[in-house]
Amino acid sequence: MHELSLAIDMVAQLEKALVNEGDCAIERVHVLLGVLSGVEPDSFEFCFPVAAEGTRAQGAELVIEKAPVVLLCRECGAESRPEKPAAICQKCLSTKVDIISGREFIVTSMEVS
Repeated sequence: MHELSLAIDMVAQLEKALVNEGDCAIERVHVLLGVLSGVEPDSFEFCFPVAAEGTRAQGAELVIEKAPVVLLCRECGAESRPEKPAAICQKCLSTKVDIISGREFIVTSMEVS
């Protein structure tokens, strides 16, 4: 389960960001997870409290926003959001597409007190 190691690494980065902030606790962490990120949202959410135990993030709420797959067609220039992750332009059916969204794993914000 690589979600646990990702959660541990994320909590370590959050703690590192707060090194000069004195005595504060992380209340909420917002994460953007792309559909193609390779991270299972439910597993990551399950692992987060384990990774946060004994840190400033212990008891913090994890808010996960899912980023859809967005493709840009090199043939017709259309931007599309396929229902199922498929690298095919929804307008012209070309397979010459670039994935411009859907791979994200980003901490977008954290709230501290």
